[in-house]
Amino acid sequence: MKKGFATVAQLSEFDEFIDARSPAEFAEDRIPGAVSCPVLDNEQRAIVGTIYKQESPFKARKLGGAMVAENIARHLRESLADKPRDWRPLVYCWRGGQRSGAFTTWLRMVGWDACQLEGGYKNWRHHVVAELARLPPQLDLRVVCGPTGSAKTRVLEALTRLGAQVIDLEALAAHKGSVLGALPGQPQPSQKWFESCLFGEVSRLDPARPVFIEAESRKIGRIHVPDVLLLKMHASPCIEIEASHAARIDFLVRDYAYLGDDLDDLLRRIDYLRGLQSNDTLSRWKALAEAHDLPTLYTEFIDLHYDPLYRRSQNRNFAHFAQAPKLTTDDLSSPGIEALAREMISMTR
Repeated sequence: MKKGFATVAQLSEFDEFIDARSPAEFAEDRIPGAVSCPVLDNEQRAIVGTIYKQESPFKARKLGGAMVAENIARHLRESLADKPRDWRPLVYCWRGGQRSGAFTTWLRMVGWDACQLEGGYKNWRHHVVAELARLPPQLDLRVVCGPTGSAKTRVLEALTRLGAQVIDLEALAAHKGSVLGALPGQPQPSQKWFESCLFGEVSRLDPARPVFIEAESRKIGRIHVPDVLLLKMHASPCIEIEASHAARIDFLVRDYAYLGDDLDDLLRRIDYLRGLQSNDTLSRWKALAEAHDLPTLYTEFIDLHYDPLYRRSQNRNFAHFAQAPKLTTDDLSSPGIEALAREMISMTR
């Protein structure tokens, strides 16, 4: 390896990752934990690219060089001003070229042992894709099943608190998975950023210990679950939460209480079910929403939409669902959820 360069395999040797790409590139995906120090902002990058293609590569490099120098100087004065002498950063851009090269050169001239990521972000992305194909088959997954309202995500959170290994796909995707599952004020990540975060979670797991994961379909909102992980889930042992109907309704009224805060949003979400439910049913549901009768509305969601979907999908998608042990409960309060988590852990010892 050339002096001043490092590979993806050496990431753990560095104190900080500096993303020299534009803010738009950073927002789409980055190495987890990286900080954004663009050497060209979004507008500058577009200007330089246009001049390069339409006028002259030399003119573009001359203008771009001035912009890069100004931006690096600003980062040195501001965000990097308090870094100690022994700070060791790794700098990357799109493919380990001029943007990260210029930044690394200046950091090394200052006296820091800065390195440039060989191949840049593109090598990181290739690494994530390869590892998400390699690692999931090695895991001892236990798939937590149960119809809507069974508090599966809250059980995963309790499992995490109790020290169990968990992959919470819905947390990573910022979505509850159902057609009504968008979280208020929380947009979903890009597909690439979801996969980078998922890789971060999976790479820390011990294959010798069980890993709990919620049964999911191929898509969580607009995020796609990687095929290799989905296939592993479908072939893994299942544990089913069998909560009483009353407990599920009570839980949903608490867990989806925010849907009642924005009537227009709730009505839009009900419209997402057009084609899956009759117009008469949708009209009735909208009337219940307008009356703020959430218990009745959620009861009909479960009885007419979610439970029929669940019954059709689980046996079809999960090979071991029919043999899944059932954890029955009529208590989905916080203590009841923790009791379910403890029982799951005891079943896997």
